[in-house]
Amino acid sequence: MRENEDFQEAGRKLFAQPCDFIWGATDAAQLPPPGPPEIAFAGRSNVGKSSLLNALTGRKTLARTSNTPGRTQALNFFALGAPVRLRLVDMPGYGYAATAKKTIAAWTRLMQDYLRGRAALKRVFVLVDGRHGLKPIDIEMFEKLDKAAVSYQVVLTKADAVNASARELRIAETIAAIAKHPAAFPEVIFTSAESGDGIGDLRAAIARLLAEHSL
Repeated sequence: MRENEDFQEAGRKLFAQPCDFIWGATDAAQLPPPGPPEIAFAGRSNVGKSSLLNALTGRKTLARTSNTPGRTQALNFFALGAPVRLRLVDMPGYGYAATAKKTIAAWTRLMQDYLRGRAALKRVFVLVDGRHGLKPIDIEMFEKLDKAAVSYQVVLTKADAVNASARELRIAETIAAIAKHPAAFPEVIFTSAESGDGIGDLRAAIARLLAEHSL
């Protein structure tokens, strides 16, 4: 219990530090040189990724939010801390049917190039809409991450729209599903950018991960 409280406080302090956009890449040649540890955020185009990043960092406009899915069209890098402790990477949303096939193919190549051999990348947080649970396209993303041998963890979003009993069921279903995937971290966090539910837990998980990789 005390250890968890320590990481909650470490996470609060970590994300109270400055956080700024530093880099955007639309192809592998534009990726920044390796530096501090990186964590990336992936998810379907309408999952609320930008809203969660803003809530996580306590900023309203760090990541651009939009009512139009598919607006993130690059790998966007943000530096957290002064000096920089961590880079946050906002990945293009996947699964938006109205996006041109050529664009989807370019995004897919960019993500695969980033995931392949990026030593600084410590974990991908895969966001899943908590109202609906896992979809086949989420499982496809898991399989890509398994193949790339990149550690990933599921973060359920929009907890404010799901009642307590349904939350428990959704978490249990998700844990059962990820048990079949070798690169998946076995814990699931349910969050809400609207109410703040689970944001402290996500910050704590990131602080713990950062501590582990600094040993």
